[in-house]
Amino acid sequence: MIIARQREEITLGTWDVGPFENDMAADFAHTLDETAPDKREDVVRTTLSRTIQAPDYLESPEGAEAVAAAALIAAQCPGGEPISTSYGPEEALPTFADDLRPLAVEALDRVVAEKSELAELWDETPSGPKWRQSISRLGTVLAPEYGAQKDALFDM
Repeated sequence: MIIARQREEITLGTWDVGPFENDMAADFAHTLDETAPDKREDVVRTTLSRTIQAPDYLESPEGAEAVAAAALIAAQCPGGEPISTSYGPEEALPTFADDLRPLAVEALDRVVAEKSELAELWDETPSGPKWRQSISRLGTVLAPEYGAQKDALFDM
């Protein structure tokens, strides 16, 4: 019953593998839009830090928010894809500090780790490998050496 409910949640609240193509990330974007401009980087930093510091099991909503935060940082990096979906933030974002890049990579590692609900849910779907590749692409933009280390894990 629990697994069926989880699959239903990822299906109902997620429409594709992109970082803002789920309800949790869209809510995160809305939160950023509602936050004072000088505090938006703090929200991104806190989101990533919370993900990294999750004690045991990372819940799906936190994982989805971390992926969205990492995508926002990656969008400002060379080779990064702009956030062009209507579900991303509408308000201007600051130029993020460079020290957020390794934090974002660490958060992505946590999201795809063994004790991550989001990874478990995606791995139960046919789109799981595609989702993992999208995470790998984000990591490669944030830290080019990330892609070289992760390719073997994500190519299925």
